[in-house]
Amino acid sequence: MRLLLDTNILIALSSNWRSRLDARMRSAIESADNACGASVVSLWEIAIKLRIGKLETRRSAAEVADYFDAVDIPLLPITRAHVLAELDEQPKTRDPFDCLLLAVCQTEGLRLITLDRALATHPLAWR
Repeated sequence: MRLLLDTNILIALSSNWRSRLDARMRSAIESADNACGASVVSLWEIAIKLRIGKLETRRSAAEVADYFDAVDIPLLPITRAHVLAELDEQPKTRDPFDCLLLAVCQTEGLRLITLDRALATHPLAWR
């Protein structure tokens, strides 16, 4: 399965807070049967939230990006198709980052792996 790691997953991994992920989720991320990736959307979200003081993490946005490279998590660009995608089902959140991550999933045939309860039941979420 092809998985897109939500921003909250990336923060947990890059901050060494793996304990926030349950065993099933860690197993899915670490499985050789699954291809995991991240989106520039998440890096953008992290950078913005760090700058405005809405996010606490042990790393800067640049260090998080370096972490992606160090552990071979490919970083997908934001494309025109992602931005213009009309979601088949809107999420229970109005967060533009969440909507764009779901658009990436829909466009690229990915499943979003997330800790966000508002997104976990979305049809594009990993279960």
